[in-house]
Amino acid sequence: MITLIILLYLSVLAFSCRLQYLNNLHLKQHGHEIPPGFEGAIDPEGLAKSSDYTLAKSQVSLVQNLFDSSLTLLFIFGGLMARYDGWLAGYNLQFITAGLVFFLLLSLIKTALDLPFDIYNHFRIESRFGFNNMSFKLWCTDQLKSLFLSTLFFIFLASIAFWLIQTAPTSWWLWVWIVMIAFGLLMMIISPYVIEPLFFKFAPLQVEGLEDRIRAMMEKTGLSVSKVLQVDASKRSGHSNAYFTGFGRQKRVVLFDTLLEQLTQEEILAVLAHELGHMKKKHILKRMLLMAGIALFYCWFIYFLIGWDRLPMLVGIEEASFYARVVILFFLSGILTFPLTPLFSLLSRRDEYEADRFASDLHGNPEDLATALIQMGKENLSNLHPHPLYARFYYSHPPVVERVQNLRKLTA
Repeated sequence: MITLIILLYLSVLAFSCRLQYLNNLHLKQHGHEIPPGFEGAIDPEGLAKSSDYTLAKSQVSLVQNLFDSSLTLLFIFGGLMARYDGWLAGYNLQFITAGLVFFLLLSLIKTALDLPFDIYNHFRIESRFGFNNMSFKLWCTDQLKSLFLSTLFFIFLASIAFWLIQTAPTSWWLWVWIVMIAFGLLMMIISPYVIEPLFFKFAPLQVEGLEDRIRAMMEKTGLSVSKVLQVDASKRSGHSNAYFTGFGRQKRVVLFDTLLEQLTQEEILAVLAHELGHMKKKHILKRMLLMAGIALFYCWFIYFLIGWDRLPMLVGIEEASFYARVVILFFLSGILTFPLTPLFSLLSRRDEYEADRFASDLHGNPEDLATALIQMGKENLSNLHPHPLYARFYYSHPPVVERVQNLRKLTA
């Protein structure tokens, strides 16, 4: 059984690497071709830069994937998890304390191992292609803030979860799930006011007349927004974006200052109309319900199998604590759920097309969204030639060329 599990894990790894190889090969073969509809919007030099950026990011991602996978196999099947579990058990800590220490130490080790890749991505690749605007000091400050917040939230949630496991041994999986959902909803409410301002400075929208047009467009859909803001994203990155944040009546529109520089008002309205499409078509609610259902399954899955005597033997160890058993189950579930990846990607792409159609109807001119996507793809150095199989498997959004062609069919 151990050999079979390792082979399955290696098969998943090999398949994902093969897809990445095909994607890179496809880009090398077609990366010099200007896609239909992009004539005049991007020149050969810009296209070459886009291809180089995609290949550079892909190569680092591939190395990191192989590195992480090797460490995972070594940790689970090489005896490191058993030694780590036994070492921690020797301190005779209470159940909640032991659980916090077990997962916090692993998280800190993982963060430290990822640091070289993060640094290389930010200060080598992103800087080389003109995206990184962060000083090393600012980058370190952001990393420390993120580490502090993630640690704080984990201690809070995990402490409650481990207490529930002790208090309600037959129904904890349901209570833990309820706590997770409640915490997620709470974060949606407080994040715009507590978390996001720790990293960005928000200010009222300074483009004359645009806020009124945004509010008028939202009124057509029966939705309201409390604030329309712009954020100093250019302080950190040259990438552009726009999004809705908040919950209920406290929804806010946030526009990156980089986006305001790159797009016209009509294009910005078209992009926001697309985001409104997700809200009106209840894509966000459906996605939240889907994630809640998956979380419920995982909680039950752990509860159902956590006490199985032979569970540790699946990875070649005799005894394992509750926490080590959780690690084993998540490792196995990652293998079993990998084939579902293209299904989730397909559902997401379907929602994107539906939001595009909604935006075209609401804004009234699909060409504005098409030109916005072209400009954003150009500025963000998007891959204009993904391999079809790679895109079908991993892309949560349709390839930008396909989206533009579809929008122009709507225009016609």
